[in-house]
Amino acid sequence: MKKIITVVVMAIMLLPISAMAQDIFDKYNGNSDVTFVSIQPKMFQMIAKMGINVDDAEAKAYMDMVKSITSFKTIVTDNKTISADISKWVKSRSSSLEELMQVKDNGAEVKFYIKEGKDSDHVKELLIFVNGIDKVMQSNGVDINGQQRKIETVVVSLTGDIDLNEISRLTDKMNIPGGQHLEKKK
Repeated sequence: MKKIITVVVMAIMLLPISAMAQDIFDKYNGNSDVTFVSIQPKMFQMIAKMGINVDDAEAKAYMDMVKSITSFKTIVTDNKTISADISKWVKSRSSSLEELMQVKDNGAEVKFYIKEGKDSDHVKELLIFVNGIDKVMQSNGVDINGQQRKIETVVVSLTGDIDLNEISRLTDKMNIPGGQHLEKKK
């Protein structure tokens, strides 16, 4: 009986940790206060196939990089409560990642985290977190319904076998806020 009580108490204690570990993308998928994008591996395979006969070296390198991506997920929001939740999730998630860089400017912050891959030039995961972007950007975003939306927080997760040397190109092509800072890092 004592063992059962111990197990129940431990399970109750771990409940907040498991709730926090819930994937933030799953949690806010379908929430009207966020713009949510998730691209699955099949889409990356289709994009890569479109570039097979490309003669331009830069376009070919881009297509090779796209082939190596297995998942792309992003959330964009202006909701302060959701932004705080995302910040908390990123903080808990960052303990299993290596911080690549951090940029703070006029109240906005951009953080890049990675999980190292097969060697020091490759990553299994890239997590980009941008918070307070509304303080430095005058332009508003447009949501899927064509409505103007102010942007407070952006979180992006890329997984796959991604060449670290190509990340700045990728973030530039995807127009990810803060991506230009990676070019300065190299």
